[in-house]
Amino acid sequence: MSAPLPPVAKKVPKVDVYHGERRVDDYFWLRDKQNPDVAAYLEAENAYADAVMAPTRDFQEKLYAELLGRIQETDLSVPYREGAFFWYSRTEQGKQYPILCRRAGSLDAAEQVTLDVNELAAGKPFMALGAYAPADDGRLLAYSTDDTGFREYRLHVKDLATGELLPERIDKVVTVAWAADSRTLFYTVEDAAKRSYRLYRHEVGAAGVDELVYEETDERFGVYVGRSRSGAYLFLAAASHTTSEVRFLRADAPREAWTLVAEREADHEYDVEHHGERFLIRTNDRGRTFRLVSAPVATPGREHWKEEVPLRPAVMLEAVDAFREFLVLHEREAGLPHLRVTEVASGASHRIVMPEPAYDAFPSGNRVYDTATLRFSYESLVTPSSVFDYDMRSRERVLLKQQPVLGGYDPALYVSERLAATAPDGTAVPISLVYRRDLPRDGSARGYLYGYGSYGLSMPLGFRSSRLSLLDRGFVYAIAHVRGGGDLGKPWHDAGRMRNKRNTFTDFVACAEHLVAQRYTSADRLAIEGGSAGGLLMGAVVNLRPELFRVVVSKVPFVDVVNTMMDASLPLTAGEWEEWGDPRQPEDYEYMKSYCPYSNLEAKAYPAMLVRTAFHDSQVMYWEPAKYVAKLRTLKADSNVLLLKTNMAAGHGGASGRYDALRETAFDYAFVLGQLGITE
Repeated sequence: MSAPLPPVAKKVPKVDVYHGERRVDDYFWLRDKQNPDVAAYLEAENAYADAVMAPTRDFQEKLYAELLGRIQETDLSVPYREGAFFWYSRTEQGKQYPILCRRAGSLDAAEQVTLDVNELAAGKPFMALGAYAPADDGRLLAYSTDDTGFREYRLHVKDLATGELLPERIDKVVTVAWAADSRTLFYTVEDAAKRSYRLYRHEVGAAGVDELVYEETDERFGVYVGRSRSGAYLFLAAASHTTSEVRFLRADAPREAWTLVAEREADHEYDVEHHGERFLIRTNDRGRTFRLVSAPVATPGREHWKEEVPLRPAVMLEAVDAFREFLVLHEREAGLPHLRVTEVASGASHRIVMPEPAYDAFPSGNRVYDTATLRFSYESLVTPSSVFDYDMRSRERVLLKQQPVLGGYDPALYVSERLAATAPDGTAVPISLVYRRDLPRDGSARGYLYGYGSYGLSMPLGFRSSRLSLLDRGFVYAIAHVRGGGDLGKPWHDAGRMRNKRNTFTDFVACAEHLVAQRYTSADRLAIEGGSAGGLLMGAVVNLRPELFRVVVSKVPFVDVVNTMMDASLPLTAGEWEEWGDPRQPEDYEYMKSYCPYSNLEAKAYPAMLVRTAFHDSQVMYWEPAKYVAKLRTLKADSNVLLLKTNMAAGHGGASGRYDALRETAFDYAFVLGQLGITE
């Protein structure tokens, strides 16, 4: 049987002139989502991908069975207390989605199903739950759903006492928060560019038009509403990538005017939490790693700010959780998260001791204000997700649950390490890795290197049971903590954004070179993966050093940087001029053009690639990866496989059902393993 031939995308040249430079885009026509030729082309690419992968179908089934076989399909989350109820979710074997439940007053009380997401998804190829917000009295539940993947959520209100769905249907809702009366609901909505820009007040059951409370006119800013843990205040934040301001309102006075804490100033970010008669304010007014100040609720302006925790250049203050008698600081130091507990009365402070040198830890399910118990989740590259209750007085912890890994998982068989690569400018770039203890260190092992490096997001060192299918086949799995992320705080982000963005790419190359030099793997056995902004990373590094990588998995990749950032009508663009630069400015345009993957494709050899996208993606539009693959097919001077796989019924995160998602993972693994010579 002859090998399948890849589809050929027609060329329809579109000419633009940017800063006097004539730019031709042969594949601009792929942006026309309503054009049947577009869907036909994407389906042709899907058919080609399936034909190329047809010999691996049995292997895919084996991998799927492996992945599924490690999961406890019928399972229960750890219940958390909120109001008069214990809330939790559970899964049932054979069902794609969780079932959300509660029990009144006691864990021994009868179960009440609040939402069965499987029922919401009936007859739909995609379902995502957004907001899930019970009112204070526990009778009404506000929740939002997206059934396309475009992250366009519709708000519903359910009467949990009767099970009745109320008439409320509000589209394009982003965030929601109840007032203390359990009847007034505040919500924000997005505009045509998917920017959350308006706050409305809604009274459940009332006729008429909801009142517009606030509208943000600066296209760089979004608005978001939330409630303090104490329940006493509502907060409205207006924020860009570099600047923010916060307003507050007593939750028991929902019709009063909102009060501004501090006016926005360029490059000043702050957020607010309530604690007794004061607000706690995390601010970067004196440095990029933030400090903590307090201010009286009655006079919260900057002239009344009192320092509580000073700026520490080596310690990033990421957040603060306020309880009646304790504060919990989320700190990040040397690339690792720390939880610092402070007793308010005495000022005594301590960090919660973690058992491994590299890990991820974060508070979760803490809905009660007056408590001495902190709940946190802990995991590492070898330790499955674990939920603890921590007594902030006695410092004792109780393990409530560790996620089961079926099939006899033994963490003692695996090793986790932390390395550092040296970037071209001398910067030490952390690498986290995990592998089996019997892995040979002679360069013969296969490697899998993951990276992201944008928006100041830190790469968590989380456990994934699916990763065992790689580790048990002799892989070393590594995470490159490159600049542009937040692994070493806000300065690490600054060093990899705007006109420092190329550091992200050269850092990743340095990490790959280090793994090869230390003989963990070799270039002809190295796979790499990134998604979204991490897909930009993939596109940039294969343009820079294609010979360094054998196979690439690029998911929903942001690869058409210049054209997208020129178009403010697209979701995210205007707000992200503070992350990437504004190509309407000549200097930003030239810098962006120097690394944009789509703009820099050349006639040369590239690694084998699997590029994934989704037809309803609202963050990286499907046409970016589609254009990238179409152009690359005309230039690549090699016989390596290039596949484009489009989920025609999903969005940015891929398949929404857990079984469907596992099948996508099995497909991806079969591709990578096959390219590296493993077919069973």
